[in-house]
Amino acid sequence: MSSETDTKKLLLVDGSGYIFRAFHALPMLTRTDGTPVGAVRGYMSMMLKLLEGHKSDYLAVIFDAKGPTFRKEIYDAYKANRPPPPEELVPQFSLVRDATRALNIHQVELTGFEADDLIATYAKLGKEQGLEVVVVSSDKDLMQLVGDGVTMLDPMKNRSIDIPEVNEKFGVNPDRVVDVQALAGDSVDNVPGVPGIGIKTAALLINEYGDLDTLLERAGEIKQNKRRENLIEFADMARVSRDLVRLKDDIEGIDAIEEFVVRDPDSGELATFLEEMEFKSIAERIGMNINMPTAQS
Repeated sequence: MSSETDTKKLLLVDGSGYIFRAFHALPMLTRTDGTPVGAVRGYMSMMLKLLEGHKSDYLAVIFDAKGPTFRKEIYDAYKANRPPPPEELVPQFSLVRDATRALNIHQVELTGFEADDLIATYAKLGKEQGLEVVVVSSDKDLMQLVGDGVTMLDPMKNRSIDIPEVNEKFGVNPDRVVDVQALAGDSVDNVPGVPGIGIKTAALLINEYGDLDTLLERAGEIKQNKRRENLIEFADMARVSRDLVRLKDDIEGIDAIEEFVVRDPDSGELATFLEEMEFKSIAERIGMNINMPTAQS
């Protein structure tokens, strides 16, 4: 814990990012009843590593809620190209939430909003409260939050992401990341952008004209014919894309940061969960003995 004279730290964990990282990084693992639990085990290992390596005063895991978000109202095709999650991952979503409770870590999700919007809102609130905010994720969409007391932490590489790293990724500072993404689009999330413009070209244009609105107003000045024509023709789509990629940082009626105080887990609840999951190696790692139905780890 920080002392009273130190700046207190808030860690905001991109829970969905953790789940998918864990799922793809580890081999298939099942309990004796056949339930897949590999992503749960990987998630717990990653959370324990975070807790051991990065002390904080406040910590929350932020999850995506089920169902569409407000972005579907802006652009119905948003994320429409995404395949459903792998069948063996589906039952693990709820188990990961159970794992978070077993570790006595606060978790937040809210119907109608993405985890990134909640993270943006809490990052803003944390800054307003004078906290040092660390967003635990490598998701490029969260890089717009960096700066003014907010950094990111790539948990896999244990690498801090600050303004220079954002500039390296996007060619602009964090306050212009949204403009670059609005032009370049994102095929993963089905954000349209402007045809023929990628990240590098978008960064050149934003650095030259200052911001998206100025660029679109002055698009007729651009010498390259196709680029000029596309910017004029797809100006409205660029503005829609900006609305899709810009994170909402003013969600109301959510849990207070004070509820995120870091607490030790209840040893009984944690042991019960580890037994149910048959996670012998994790139990041994934290010095806990559990009963196992088989010799699985």
